[in-house]
Amino acid sequence: MKIAVAGAGIGGLTLALMLHQRGIEVDVWESVEQMKPLGVGINLLPHAVRELSELGLQHTLAEAGIETSALAYYNKFGQQIWTEPRGRAAGYDWPQFSIHRGELQMALYRAVIERLGAEHVHLGHAFESFEQDGSSVTCRMRRRSDDTLTSAHADVLVGADGIHSAVRRFLHPIGDEPRFSGRMLWRAVTEAEPYLDGRSMFMAGHQDQKFVCYPISEPLRKQGKSMINWIAELRVPSGKMPKTDWNRRVDKSVFEAAFADWKWDWIDVPAIINGAQAIYEFPLVDRDPLPRWTFGRVTLMGDAAHPMYPIGSNGSAQAILDARYLADCMAEADTRGSDLQYALREYEAERLPRTAGIVLRNRMNGPEQVMQLAEERAPHGFTDIDAVVPLAEREEISLRYKRLAGFDKQSLQTAGTGNR
Repeated sequence: MKIAVAGAGIGGLTLALMLHQRGIEVDVWESVEQMKPLGVGINLLPHAVRELSELGLQHTLAEAGIETSALAYYNKFGQQIWTEPRGRAAGYDWPQFSIHRGELQMALYRAVIERLGAEHVHLGHAFESFEQDGSSVTCRMRRRSDDTLTSAHADVLVGADGIHSAVRRFLHPIGDEPRFSGRMLWRAVTEAEPYLDGRSMFMAGHQDQKFVCYPISEPLRKQGKSMINWIAELRVPSGKMPKTDWNRRVDKSVFEAAFADWKWDWIDVPAIINGAQAIYEFPLVDRDPLPRWTFGRVTLMGDAAHPMYPIGSNGSAQAILDARYLADCMAEADTRGSDLQYALREYEAERLPRTAGIVLRNRMNGPEQVMQLAEERAPHGFTDIDAVVPLAEREEISLRYKRLAGFDKQSLQTAGTGNR
């Protein structure tokens, strides 16, 4: 069996490592000509860390990222709505890590080169089309260096090429445009003094005005400093997505006024914004869940299959869970000599409805719903959060999302997290 993976992001590289671990040959095709540690921070929840740990990567994560201790939600006045321990501090067998996305991707890339060999990673090749018959799929890639087409033959093609997936566009060419939330994100990192215990993640505000913060560098933490990943979010007055490049660099003057008075005794948000060397703008978008990912010997995974709002720290985690389930389906088919197309349909039947639920729940603010409820019920602040959003309601919102996303403790203690 030979698998072709289009895309060397977190999901595609994880899938390559998992397929290799199961004795399946895999080639990765990536459009960029040089791998670089791009992006900002992400969170790896315990169910994702478990899967990466089984690949022998937990020590690498611990060396680079912060082992997150707590998650807290606040209103726009800095009043605490909800807090809970995270990872091992919450009694999980696996930690939660906050880490620079680029560092994680490069760690996965190095592992792929080391274990599979550099000859199995083809940089500078952008997916363009495919053809398939009853026994194989032929992928056509555009080589960026000389603009020529090259062909690759495989038993299965997996589109893991992100929210702008060319494989997805080939499968669903009509009626699959990005769905804009009406909100913009500004993302950056700032080196500053640690806040709270130096290992906590917090979110403040509500869906139309929000600030998210978490540290991402363990080496810097050991020096008494903090590399803080942050996201500012505001609703766009017109409600229309600006026709500009995504991930473009902007000046803080675009949004900073909305957070000018967010100075509390435990954090100074304006100072964090001012300390950033580069700020990047993104529209908050997803896509509607697809009716199907799989067409014969071709399927999708990760953001190519189910792009979602970055709410609940689940984008990377769900890509990693996709990789685990898909790798297991391929391995089972390889062992039993069964139909690969059936195995792909099995993967889709398990993962499509699970991830579609998360996409839709994230549109309803996911676990951040407690912030929106506090804003709607007490827009001028509160003296007693229990009188605004009772504890039982906050607990239920938190647990319901954990169950949906597959990282409640009961699911992780059994095999029922979407993994085989």
